[in-house]
Amino acid sequence: FRYKFSWSPLGVLRALKSPSVSIRKGADYQVTKPWTAVENFPLDMPWGAETFEVYPNRDSRPFLAQYHFGPDWNVREFVRGTLRYQGWKQAWQPIFERIERGMSDAELSSLSQTLWQQHALEPGEPDRVVLAVSLKAEKDGKAVWYQSYLLDAFGHAEGSAMARLVSMPVALAVEAVLKGEIAPGVSAAPDQPELVQRWLARVGEIADHLARVDHLAA
Repeated sequence: FRYKFSWSPLGVLRALKSPSVSIRKGADYQVTKPWTAVENFPLDMPWGAETFEVYPNRDSRPFLAQYHFGPDWNVREFVRGTLRYQGWKQAWQPIFERIERGMSDAELSSLSQTLWQQHALEPGEPDRVVLAVSLKAEKDGKAVWYQSYLLDAFGHAEGSAMARLVSMPVALAVEAVLKGEIAPGVSAAPDQPELVQRWLARVGEIADHLARVDHLAA
């Protein structure tokens, strides 16, 4: 097994036991075992091109409403996926085989603890977080809007990239609740333009790279 973790892998293991549903070619695309749907994902970032492995993660469809996609939109492709380094599928093959044979929650927790103890990142060893969000709209088969937000962050002496990128939005949410900008309780990320821009600016201070790319720009 060759892989390292910046935090407990239990969430990843549980997700692998969950079937995924996304939209492909205008119809539901269901995958019982996410690792069987791993594909190469070339990502042309302004700071360098790289190819990752990607697989669909759980049920993407509820996010259509959260992203304010209209019910009358003709959505051809919609998927929330998980990016991994090249070689991830091969490295995790023994894990997939164990999950496929059947594992209880207790066995999954035990495996998570073992992986965390044996394969956690060493102190000072940097982790990495890569996020890519793209929206492409077509009319008569031709793209009329195609833009992406790309984020790339590495861990350093002040903390892991994962820890900083997870904790910052939580802190911003607490501040927003105290200011009365968002309601208390569990909810999706804010969609008010002012808040979105403010939060992205703060996240940009943490990330090594954060860019909005217009793929149709001359």
